[in-house]
This record gives sequence, structure tokens and C-alpha cells, in this order.
Amino acid sequence: MGQRPPATPLTLGIDFGTSNSAVAAMPADGEVRLLALEGDASTLPTAVFFNAEDRSIHFGREAIGLYLQQVDGRLMRSLKSLLGSSLLQEQTAVPEGMVSFQDIISRFLKELRQRAEAQLGRPARRAVIGRPVHFVDDAPGRDQQAQAALQQAATAAGFDEVSFQLEPIAAAFDYERRVTHESRVLIVDIGGGTSDFTVVRLGPQRRSLADRSQDILATTGVHIGGTDYDHRLSLGQVMPLLGLHHIGPAGREVPARVFLDLSTWHMINWLYTPQRLREAQQLRTNYADARLHERLLAVLQRRLGHRLASLVEQAKIDGSNTQATAYIDLAAVEMGLQASLSPDDLARALDPLFERVVQCAHDCVSRAGLQPSQLDALYLTGGSSALPAFQQALRRAFPGVALVEGDLFGGVASGLALSRTPG
Repeated sequence: MGQRPPATPLTLGIDFGTSNSAVAAMPADGEVRLLALEGDASTLPTAVFFNAEDRSIHFGREAIGLYLQQVDGRLMRSLKSLLGSSLLQEQTAVPEGMVSFQDIISRFLKELRQRAEAQLGRPARRAVIGRPVHFVDDAPGRDQQAQAALQQAATAAGFDEVSFQLEPIAAAFDYERRVTHESRVLIVDIGGGTSDFTVVRLGPQRRSLADRSQDILATTGVHIGGTDYDHRLSLGQVMPLLGLHHIGPAGREVPARVFLDLSTWHMINWLYTPQRLREAQQLRTNYADARLHERLLAVLQRRLGHRLASLVEQAKIDGSNTQATAYIDLAAVEMGLQASLSPDDLARALDPLFERVVQCAHDCVSRAGLQPSQLDALYLTGGSSALPAFQQALRRAFPGVALVEGDLFGGVASGLALSRTPG
């Protein structure tokens, strides 16, 4: 028998997200396939846990689960938020030594590649990776640095060919498979770290065109996403229980930096360094109520920061979906302690952010030279686009235009696998 010819390498469409990541491929049958990355789930939370007990590395839900079980180690989340920042090349301590955050991103991308290859049974050394319209708002140089760093991380992860496509454009390609007639659509991609928009011309006769650049009528983006919603809610509902806005003996508020960082997913780990812990301990003289300071120290010394952030995120989802008060159980900090999140609290914290995001959507339509009434649909993707209050804000801003909810977590990855014009 002759030797079987080597399998042709596949191209993966990789949606490397702030909160969750997804991977899709297009096998020989031409049907895009969204890959299961963790059990039956087609998303993998963008989380890495360095286990100090056995010096192992874990990813996704397993990483978060070990952290919540209080296994000794380091949890890393919202890694994408570091792209374009000076923190990306900073060295951080993990059980095996010092590594940069870019190295951690590379390890995560390598894990995505290996899980995809195991499922497909073929090598996958080419990748089209999604990127937001802006990694960093109003800073083109830093934006270019962010993409270059992500490309370097992907190369280190074992990809020989790496290209990029804007995430909302990838979502448009995914939606186009469902369109039966030529349409002008506003793609609304609300992720964990950014909100991106594209006005695009779609249709069954246009799918086979190799160059789709003339069909992209406008793109805009703003660096606001689901983690920013969580940040606002944490500052409003949880951090005051640890001392935010508390007036100390000298008549001044407790310095806010520790609370701002504790409410920001990708900054939480920095609070556990010896220096930051000493700074937190030294805040005692700024407190008139010693119990509030004790709660802050309990969160930092027990490394409960990510747990609090997860509880706030879940309360946001529950409160938004039920339109009722959600409760945040803080018993891990102090027995019987809890925070509440009412519909009014949600509106007060999130409406200003929704307003900025919706304005960015309007700007995109204006740049395309259209009136809102000339759109055929708004296509929603990205987990945070599912919030009912956000959808209501869109309906008010685009009256009479159909809202179509796509695959919120897999649509971008599928579109990347379909992409013909990686940029």
C-alpha cells in the first residue's frame, strides 16, 4: 500500500475574546464547523490558572473552578484587555517562575490550537484571528502594537500563518449565510472589552465575491464592553462595603485606587503582590470604621477578587433578565454580608455606558451615508448584546429596524473561518 499523502493544514477562525473564546474551521465539505473546546461547550472562558500545588496549568471553566475551590495558585482573566498596554510585557510570578502576560496569551492560543487539532484530527497551522475595530481608542500607534503583540503570541503558539479580520465584519459573514436577499445591515458586536459596529451590504449573490471591500460601508468601535458594565456595578454596589467613598478621621475619603483595580478584571492579580498588600494594610488610618478595612483585607488576603467580579457579573445578568432585585452573596468576605442590585441601580450604572455605545452605532450608520430607517436589520452578536436593557436602548435608537440575535458566542469565530479578506 502506498503512503497516504499528508493532510492539508486547516485554517482556524479564532475569536480570542476578553471573556470567552471560540474556534471554527471549514473542512473539505465547505460547511463551517464551530468546535467544542471544553466538553460539549463551543466556548472556552479566556482564563488561565497556574496551580501552585502541583505546578500544572489549566484553562477555561476548569481554571475558574479550581480558583473558586480555593486551590492555591494564580488565575488570569481578561488577558485581551492588556493588549496595547505597557503591562503586556511585565513579568508576573507563577509557580514555575516569572512569565510575561504576552507569554500567557501565547499559551492560551496554543491550547486553543491543540484542542482544535485533537478534535479535527489534522494539523492547524493557519489562523484568521478576530480583532476589535480599536484595541485602544484614539491611539493608532498603541493599536498597531496590540495587533503586532497578538501576532507574535500566535506565532509562538505554533501558527505558521496568521492574519486578522475585524470582528464585526466576521460576524457579518456569518450572518450572510442566513440572508435571502440583498440587505444593508448594521452588525452590533458587543464583547467583554469592546463594542464594534459595521454597516455592510450582504446578499446571496455577493457571497462568492473574492473582494468584499466595496460591501463594507463603515466601521466604528468604542472600548466599552461587558467588563466595563461589571466595573461600574462593582464600584456602585460592592466596593462601598469595603470602604469606597468612606470618610475617614481626617474628613477625607479612603483613596480609591485599590477599589478601582479590584473592580477591573485584568488588574485584580496585581493587588496580591506584597507591595500592594502592604499599601492596603497601611490604609487603616484612613478608615473611621475598622470593619470596612477588615473586609478589604479579607478580600485581598484570601484572593477573593475574581470571585467578587464573577458574582457581580452574574447579578448583572440575573437582574437584567428578571427586572427584579438581584443579590450578591458576600459571605466569603464576612458572614451574612450581601449587596443588592435593583433595576434602578442597573439603570443608573449602565444607561450612561449604553448611551455611548448606541451613539457609536449611530455614528457608524452616519459614516455609511445612511439614515437608520434605511437599514434592513441590526444583527447582534457578542454576549453582552443579550442584555435586555441594551436591546431596549437599541430599539429606541433605531425604531422600526428588526433586531436579529445571532450566535452570540460563536458567530464571530464562524465568520472568521468564512473570511475571504483577512486584514
